[in-house]
Amino acid sequence: MTRFSLLALLALPLFTACDKDKAAEATPAPKPLAVEKAKPADLPAPADVAAPPADAIKTASGLAYKVITPGTGTEHAVADDRVEVHYTGWTTDGKMFDSSVVRGHTAKFKLTQVIKGWTEGVPLMVVGETTRFWIPSELAYNHKPGKPDGMLVFDIELKGITAAPKPIPAPDDVAAAPKDAKKTKSGLAYKVLTPGTGKAHPKATDKVEVDYTGWDTSGHMFDSSVVRGKPASFGLDAVIPGWTEGVQLMVVGEKTRFWIPAAMAYGETPARPGAPAGNLTFDVELKAIQ
Repeated sequence: MTRFSLLALLALPLFTACDKDKAAEATPAPKPLAVEKAKPADLPAPADVAAPPADAIKTASGLAYKVITPGTGTEHAVADDRVEVHYTGWTTDGKMFDSSVVRGHTAKFKLTQVIKGWTEGVPLMVVGETTRFWIPSELAYNHKPGKPDGMLVFDIELKGITAAPKPIPAPDDVAAAPKDAKKTKSGLAYKVLTPGTGKAHPKATDKVEVDYTGWDTSGHMFDSSVVRGKPASFGLDAVIPGWTEGVQLMVVGEKTRFWIPAAMAYGETPARPGAPAGNLTFDVELKAIQ
C-alpha cells in the first residue's frame, strides 16, 4: 500500500480586500483530509512454525521449546512474579496473530494471569533470553471462540522479572470451614474475626472499599490487596457470587473469613486464565460503603 499525505485543495472565489477580511472571520479554517495510516507489517513466521523440530525440548505437559538466544540473567521467575516480555505469536500455518514487537512496547503481567503454556514456559527462561515455544491447544486457548485455535508458536524475549511480595500465611482452617462457622442456604460459610463499628449493611448495588486476602485450599495465596498496600473498591454486583452475598452480611470495620464453594467463585475449571480453581477462602475487612 502506498503511504501518502493529502491536504485539502480549496477553490476560493475572488474577493475585494475588504471582503477578504470579512470572509476570514466568517469562514472556518480548512481542515486537512485524514491521513491514511499503513498497518504495521506482520513479522514473518519462523521456518519451523508448523511443528517443533527434533532438537526442541519437550515437557511432560506437551509444551515444546528451544532457546534462540541465551540470556544474561541467572534467576527464574515463579508463578506469582510479574514479568516484562517482548513476544510474537503465530498459528501453525504461519499467520501472525499478536506481537508486542510490532506494537512497539513490551507486555507486563503476572504469570498466573496468562495461558498455561506461558505460565509453565516463561519460568524456564532467564532475563535476556529469547525462546521459541510450541504450545499445544490444551495449554493455550483450547478452542475458545474468538481466540487463535490449535497449537500456537511464540517467540518470547524475557526483559525483566519483578518478584512477587511475600505472601500472607494461610490460616489453619483454610482447607474447610470449622464447626463454629455459620453457613447460608447457598453453601457460603463465614466467621466474624473482628466485629465492626458500623450498623448499616451494604446492598448488592452498592460500591464498597475492602482489604482482602485469598487462598486456595492448599494454602496458596493467590491475591491480596493487603500485600499490594492498596484497598480495593468495586460494585458488589460486579464480583463473584460468594463476595456479592458475603460482603452484604458485614458492617464497616468488620473483618470476616469466608469459605466460598467453587460454584460461587470461579468454578472447578475457571474460564478466565489465571483464576483460582475450586473452593476458596478469603479474609475480608469492610472499610467503607461508598
